[in-house]
Amino acid sequence: MKNYKYIALFLLSLGVISCDVNNELDAIPAEAVENVALNTNGLDFSNYVSVGASFTAGYTDGAMFIAAQENSFPNILAGIFGTEFKQPLMNDNIGGLVYGGAAVQPPRFYFDGAGPARLPATPTTELTAVLSGPFNNFGAPGAKSFHLGVPGYGQLNPYFGRMASSPTATVLGDALAQNPTFFTLSEIGGNDVLGYALSGGSGVDRSPNTAENLNPANYGGNDITNPNVFAQVFSDMVTALTANGAKGVVANVPYITDLANFITIPYNPIPMDAATAGAVSSAYAQYNGGIQQAFAYLVAVTPMTQEMANAEIAKRTISFTAGQNAVVIMDEDLTDLTAINPGLISMRQATSDDLLVLASSAIIGTLADPSNPASVNGVGVPLADQWALTPQEQASIRTATDAYNTTIATVAASNPNVALVDFKGVLTEASTGIMFDNYTMTTSLVTGGLVSLDGVHLTARGYALMANKILASIDVEFGSNFTTATNGLAKAGDYPTNYSPLLR
Repeated sequence: MKNYKYIALFLLSLGVISCDVNNELDAIPAEAVENVALNTNGLDFSNYVSVGASFTAGYTDGAMFIAAQENSFPNILAGIFGTEFKQPLMNDNIGGLVYGGAAVQPPRFYFDGAGPARLPATPTTELTAVLSGPFNNFGAPGAKSFHLGVPGYGQLNPYFGRMASSPTATVLGDALAQNPTFFTLSEIGGNDVLGYALSGGSGVDRSPNTAENLNPANYGGNDITNPNVFAQVFSDMVTALTANGAKGVVANVPYITDLANFITIPYNPIPMDAATAGAVSSAYAQYNGGIQQAFAYLVAVTPMTQEMANAEIAKRTISFTAGQNAVVIMDEDLTDLTAINPGLISMRQATSDDLLVLASSAIIGTLADPSNPASVNGVGVPLADQWALTPQEQASIRTATDAYNTTIATVAASNPNVALVDFKGVLTEASTGIMFDNYTMTTSLVTGGLVSLDGVHLTARGYALMANKILASIDVEFGSNFTTATNGLAKAGDYPTNYSPLLR
């Protein structure tokens, strides 16, 4: 009985203790985030002006339109700088231009679930309409370095024409007229090689220092700008922009062949079963035999060695097998054999070292002659030079780009009012993946998040990343703290990677 008494007392004590315990967990206070004030270290952003081409303008998805312009990297920067920034806005979110009611530039791309497709809408922005300035964004899509100082360039480039102060104005002159206190000079040099790249190297590499190549008046639209011409133009622009004490940022040029436009279409997109492959290979038997005969002749009558001949025969011999097959392309760097046999044109199958431009996807597999089922483009008919970049053509682009970047780095290093941002390094990193807040961005088309649906220009989120890289370079050069200040950088989640087709 005594034991029961003690047990009862123990249980009673447990009950008393349990009544004194707070079974609700106290709220954990949120970790205080220190508010870091922005310190610009005396930089004057009161009159910020941006000078450049399509990236500066906010060109996205193959067009200019309001939403993309509002998400241009200069407009993002101006918002962070806290300064007024006027842009030559388009009339709509359709993109494209009309002249007398007829579309002369197409609307933007949208993602239709399978890939990029043009928006089924008619542009409303009239090409000849001149807007009222003054403006802060002097991004002129399509402009090469030397175009920015050409009087009357607005008559050649409708995007600048919409904002030019006069029929004889220059892009740089109008920018300088705003008396900028801060500037960005970006992607100068990109278009100097882009036309060549997008045309599959069908332009002329003007790098050799001949009198003809040193005069841009001799250039075609797809030619590579001579590096000495670029050096003079770029140096003069920076000197003019900093003459009154303005500070600014210049950007180097990425290897544009790393962009989605050049890495999306595989070199071997042609599927075949064994029977089809055998039939197509048989159709090339005469060509392959002719190649061997022609090189046997060249070895016999010229200094060409058998080893040299064998290497080119291997490169030019065309054959197909079951599975994925390489397309047949024209290659002007091959030995010209047409004097020996007019049927031995300079064609070969592509290799993994070749780059097919994005637009080739609309040509590969179609019929060159609708009445001839054997005239399949890329199979029975070689793709024209405009659809592929050979290793030699890629080397021309890289050599010119390296020369431009040497100039840009030298000019920036010699001017204390200029910071340099490494966009070349950004794109190289993005080839495998670059972090922006919680997002991993790559250069892949549609899914990468960095490059827009035209395969060349950036998405809004890509332009926001670009803005942040500029801010980081400002911190390094001028002692500001954008990268550590509260809200000193753009946030990835605030900017889309694509625009709805319903946005008009």
